Amino acid sequence: MTTLQHYLQFTDLTASQYAYLFDRASLIKKKFKAYEKHQPLVDRTLAMIFEKASTRTRVSFEAGMYQLGGSVVHLTTGDSQLGRSEPIDDSARVISRMVDLVMIRTFEQTKIECFAAHSRVPVINGLTNEFHPCQILADIFTYIEHRGSIKGKTVAWVGDGNNMANTWLQAAKLLDFKVNVSTPNGYEVNEKIAVSAGEISAEHYQSYSDPMAACEGADLVTTDVWTSMGYEAENEVRKQAFAAWKVNAAMMAVAKPNALFMHCLPAHRGEEVDADVIDGPQSVVWDEAENRMHVQKALMEYLLLGRLS
Repeated sequence: MTTLQHYLQFTDLTASQYAYLFDRASLIKKKFKAYEKHQPLVDRTLAMIFEKASTRTRVSFEAGMYQLGGSVVHLTTGDSQLGRSEPIDDSARVISRMVDLVMIRTFEQTKIECFAAHSRVPVINGLTNEFHPCQILADIFTYIEHRGSIKGKTVAWVGDGNNMANTWLQAAKLLDFKVNVSTPNGYEVNEKIAVSAGEISAEHYQSYSDPMAACEGADLVTTDVWTSMGYEAENEVRKQAFAAWKVNAAMMAVAKPNALFMHCLPAHRGEEVDADVIDGPQSVVWDEAENRMHVQKALMEYLLLGRLS
């Protein structure tokens, strides 16, 4: 019996635990590619609760859990309505008595924290307004696959200071690399949210008004859509504000020659990234998307079974 461990933000695990997860994800992926069965979670059930829709999150968790030998219960906003028709703590008490693991993709981080506080089983953050730890887990694993350790490297984040940017900052401090962030005025990273456990030093984080300067010498350039889910009413205003923050060939040219490009998808070619970048030779977005499944399989296995030899 493992100790109850939730995964609500990137800082919930240690550097040592991440090292184990990356190794484990590599093994699990190799087995997947070789059509070798890996089913340590037979008779275990994952409940997926979606208040924000998603293609990649649903497919990666659902396919991953089936591949691990388990089963899945899929709940949407209409099925669950967290905190509306029933208090969140009551929902948590009921659902967690019937399943072994819960993944929630919702709006406010406070919702998932409340659910976890009253859950008898591990809870995973599939995305909130504030954090997206599973995506950064996949991104770092993808970097390691292509270039080796991310320690001491530089990641350029170009665009909105959103949940992805917040999580990159948490990862940089924990795993000892640097994030150069460039956002338009008014869309900066909220450092208090990103690094709730104290200050983040210049060794791990630097802010730039010029996106070209942020990309200079970077090992990885990454971005996200300009208008995240829930902010659709601001779409036209954001398009104007972010016009100079489109990742293009010039930005990639000032990064290191072997720099990678990542995007968590879905992408809008011609908005936050040019087609010749996302479809170019430095882009690893398809590996990155697939790796969501492999790292999440490693994560689910770890949360339920602990370290395996």
